[in-house]
Amino acid sequence: MSLISVNNLTFGYETSYKNIFENTSFDIDTNWKLGFIGRNGRGKTTFLNLLMGEYNYKGTITSSVKFDYFPFKTNEGKSTLETVKNIIAPFTLWEDEMNKCIKLNTKKSMEKYGELLNLYMENDGYIINELIEKEIRKLDVAPDVLNRLFNTLSNGERTKVLLASLFLKKNNFLLIDEPTNHLDLEGRSCVEKYLNSKKGFILVSHDRHFLDGIVDHILSINKNSIEIEKGNFSSWQENKNRQDNYELTQNQRLKKEITQLENSFRRTAGWSNLVEKSKIGSHVYDRGAIGHKAAKMMKRAKAIENRKEKSIDEKKKLLKNIEKCDSLKIIPMDYYKNTLISIDGLSVSYGEREILSNISLTVIQGDRVALRGKNGSGKSTILKILIGENIDYKGTVNLGNNLKISYVPQDTSFLNGSFKNFILNENINEPIFRTLLSKLDMNPRSLTKNLDELSQGQKKKVLLANSLSQSANIYIWDEPLNYIDVYSRIQIEQLIRKFEPTMIFVEHDFSFNENIATKIVQL
Repeated sequence: MSLISVNNLTFGYETSYKNIFENTSFDIDTNWKLGFIGRNGRGKTTFLNLLMGEYNYKGTITSSVKFDYFPFKTNEGKSTLETVKNIIAPFTLWEDEMNKCIKLNTKKSMEKYGELLNLYMENDGYIINELIEKEIRKLDVAPDVLNRLFNTLSNGERTKVLLASLFLKKNNFLLIDEPTNHLDLEGRSCVEKYLNSKKGFILVSHDRHFLDGIVDHILSINKNSIEIEKGNFSSWQENKNRQDNYELTQNQRLKKEITQLENSFRRTAGWSNLVEKSKIGSHVYDRGAIGHKAAKMMKRAKAIENRKEKSIDEKKKLLKNIEKCDSLKIIPMDYYKNTLISIDGLSVSYGEREILSNISLTVIQGDRVALRGKNGSGKSTILKILIGENIDYKGTVNLGNNLKISYVPQDTSFLNGSFKNFILNENINEPIFRTLLSKLDMNPRSLTKNLDELSQGQKKKVLLANSLSQSANIYIWDEPLNYIDVYSRIQIEQLIRKFEPTMIFVEHDFSFNENIATKIVQL
């Protein structure tokens, strides 16, 4: 066992008026499977970059292990095997250098050869191909993938191959930043089992079910603190809810107590002043008794004031980490017919490759249809056909007349320019749109940026707020929760369960599917 020790860490970006971390201290055991959670923009990725030495900071971070960050850029023009091998260690460089040493065949070159050979063997160079094949099989990746160019792999295949590469590195602690964004439900389940068999990593994820199946500790960035707790996400959430409810109850009790103490102080102090005034014109002996009584009452008033100040100080310690999750609102439109969409015998091919085959589906009012299937099974293709994109298909697709659709695309790369132009171009109800972004914990300063400067999570919130601000007959969402924090996911779930809009969606968050879908179509 070894520790990663963070002591008095202080860091803030030059463009920000507020530090992200302020005199923060905690320890991490390198054997933990640590889930890292918090609202979008709280500093999770920033902290991982601090561990990687990317930024200057105040305080200290000490560790006996080296860090590797996922995801990372790779040389995509090479074979997958060569890419993976050189992630694990610089095998190609060592092999080239050893060959040069042999050709030179001098005393000095052979000494260098011996040093390189030791490095090569320490990193399992002679059996590395077999180790790579064995590791990727654990992630349900076929060995023939290793012979393909890395840039021909799907996003899901890349995720699995890169994770396997990192876990084959020697003595490194992994920083895994949102690995599920390109994984379907089956892929997530596979990676969940794989990570559950490992130890020694920090995992950033917003997928509650995924976290529950893997982690044994939670590191949470709260509004005003960072806390570490043993357990998985569900146990952390239960304890957080319990603490929040306790603080809310204590806050109400103290508010009531402070009001009562203020009234008592005013009465007692008032009585003291009245008694003191009654000394005027009294006999000298009466004045002494009256003064003693007034002083006694004033002493009591000061004791009440001290109790009030103590209660105020106690109240100030509460509610600092309670997340404000205001209820969202949506205004779905009723359709004049019960059936909104009817699909029969839908088939789509790209060249000789058949994407969809003989799909049939009927969507009636109140349905919340989840499209499920592996990556590449045609889920997004169906949604694009429904919103009118020019895709050749066979079969029939009937949409109701004048059906109003609100759409959230999977891709956010088209977002650019100012918020003002986006609002004008999309004909958005600006007050509702801005209110929704605020309720989704979007920092008002973010709205002054260009859209392409936003984080992936912020971009998704922009698209969701746009959709929610529209009154529509049906809401069609394509992976709306990618990069979205847990609190916002729960807000959106509560919204859908309350207003019950008709929907067709693709989403790989298991909990969201279970809580929202009324009908499942397996592709």
